[in-house]
Amino acid sequence: MTQTTPLHTIHRQLGASFTDFGGWDMPLKYGSELAEHRAVREAAGIFDLSHMGEVQVTGPQAGAFLDAAMLATYSTMKVGRAKYGVIVDDDAHIVDDLITYRLDEDDYLVVPNASNAPAVAAVLTERARAFGAGVEVIDKSADIALIAVQGPAAEAILLATQDDGAAGGETAAQQGLRELKYYAWMTLTIAGLDVLVARTGYTGEDGFELYVPAEHAVLLWNALSNEGEALGLQPCGLAARDSLRLEAGMPLYGHELTLETTPYDAGLGRMADAALKNKGDFAARAALEALAGAQPARVLVGLSSDQRRAAREGSTVLAGGQEVGTITSGQPSPTLGRPVALAYVDRAQAEPGTALDVDVRGKGLPFTVVELPFYRRER
Repeated sequence: MTQTTPLHTIHRQLGASFTDFGGWDMPLKYGSELAEHRAVREAAGIFDLSHMGEVQVTGPQAGAFLDAAMLATYSTMKVGRAKYGVIVDDDAHIVDDLITYRLDEDDYLVVPNASNAPAVAAVLTERARAFGAGVEVIDKSADIALIAVQGPAAEAILLATQDDGAAGGETAAQQGLRELKYYAWMTLTIAGLDVLVARTGYTGEDGFELYVPAEHAVLLWNALSNEGEALGLQPCGLAARDSLRLEAGMPLYGHELTLETTPYDAGLGRMADAALKNKGDFAARAALEALAGAQPARVLVGLSSDQRRAAREGSTVLAGGQEVGTITSGQPSPTLGRPVALAYVDRAQAEPGTALDVDVRGKGLPFTVVELPFYRRER
């Protein structure tokens, strides 16, 4: 059965085109996906991400448990911070990439991708049973809505939701928001709601992800939309989200990350090496130790081209007419005005500047290996 988010009616009212995404009926676009993409790069976009999962991990051993259950180290995180990481199976294949927030000394929020949320919750629950007392895993995905505001005007939009301070001065909340660091969170009151606001995102721009009880999602969306209208805020669908994340060189589960890839394949070898060096026993340690000394046959790279036609997922990458890789994501870059792609290619062909061809509908088109990300915002 297809699932819908608490904002589904809002999207219909806005005239969205929908697509199935991991079993969810999600807005693909509201009008022009190009206009939505440019809104995020030039002003701001608002996204419904309520299909994402939320798994709460609590208890006096919560931090130690997450250290044992996932690849990164969480017990040393400060309250108010967030961390990007991955969870792997016992053979070191990637189950999901996710963000984890430390809400309190004994309270964490793990945010997996939508289609993987049940699998992540199941793996964490199983590992919690094996870990023992002092930790509880609770799947709260159905109870929490997630809305993102991304773009150079995102901070101004959230600031506008706050009451002005005395004599027009800045409030403590506004000051806290301005000073909020990347991968950190704070609680902000918006439209009378207590909202967890994190300076995180998946677009390559400054922006925020806002967590609220699902029953308040419409109120929060409307409050943000009303304040953002004068600052160029536009509703954005999954099409713009995909083109934005690709320009930023960010992997997408099911494309660059799968149950066939390990952290070493996906350019996350430093995270794996740090776990092996700094942690005791943890899930998949033996499998990662076996992989650590060997270089993967293929690695993830960025490709770009001066010609107009884009490489698409599944296209073959060629060197001298021989197959050396596969495109995992590819499309024209609206910001850069040229095709870009992510691909797994043979290690010998992965050096930036390497000239390759991509088979696009039977024709070999020229691409070059480039440094990631393709797009980097001005700070």
